Amino acid sequence: METLRHVLSPDFLLRNSLYTSVLIGFACPLVGVFLVLRRLVFMGVALPQISSTGVAVALSLPLWLGVLPADHTPHAEHLLAFAGSLVFSLSSILVLAVMEWRGRGLPEGRLGTAYVVAAALGILLLSKNPHAEAGWLDLLKGEIITIDDLDLGMTAVTLAIVIGVLGLFHKEILLVSFDRAMAVTLGRNIILWDVVLYLLIGLTVSMSVLSVGPLITFAFLVIPPLTTHAFARNMRQFTLFASLLGGMTAFSGFCLAYVYDLPVGPTEVVLLGLVYAAAFLLKTFLGCFRSSHGCRPKS
Repeated sequence: METLRHVLSPDFLLRNSLYTSVLIGFACPLVGVFLVLRRLVFMGVALPQISSTGVAVALSLPLWLGVLPADHTPHAEHLLAFAGSLVFSLSSILVLAVMEWRGRGLPEGRLGTAYVVAAALGILLLSKNPHAEAGWLDLLKGEIITIDDLDLGMTAVTLAIVIGVLGLFHKEILLVSFDRAMAVTLGRNIILWDVVLYLLIGLTVSMSVLSVGPLITFAFLVIPPLTTHAFARNMRQFTLFASLLGGMTAFSGFCLAYVYDLPVGPTEVVLLGLVYAAAFLLKTFLGCFRSSHGCRPKS
């Protein structure tokens, strides 16, 4: 209880990191439910990595152009990284969406290829950049403990926009994602709402990658929706439970990391994994309990 009081204190030194972590924990599952609903979990893997590559490209541009301003500040670097992340995320997701609409190739193959190429390109860019070790690797990994007021403000505004648009057009986006045939029958513009959803996903991923890194972003995009999917009775519960689980796990993981002096991001991911495993065991137990024939282990 003493730790909880200390963490929630307005004078807590790492309050910006806590707020950012919880914001991302609440927001990422809200768009992640649509990835799970559309069976595009691989996109949740590929997009954070592509976004990281966009960060590496954006940070390398001034060096390639021979432009190194004397008043180069971490805030300017952060804004440049966000621009690169956003451009790469939105461009790649729209290209992948166009290929999906045209039915070209296997979606899993495209996403897998995008992931490995983006990862390799990011490594190559950083390996040839003399300034990569001076904070860039931390930026790509997502150092939650280094978030300042400006970073927190950018994260809050970006995620507020995403949540606001999702709230305003939730019915349209849900209909297009859940029953495309019915959406066509009702005269909905499928491509328009697909683009809106993909833009929201890209914006969320871009901001989250800069704040917590690609690994934690993927975890909060996918694991909370996968965990709550089996227990929710309708879409409202599915969305609400996933968001609450993400936010509470982010808060709990941060507290555990603070108490035991652990890395914040990995602690939150492991905690999400434990919750997912517990949910799976609970669902299996309930299924066996309700079955009139019992449950026998498979050989």
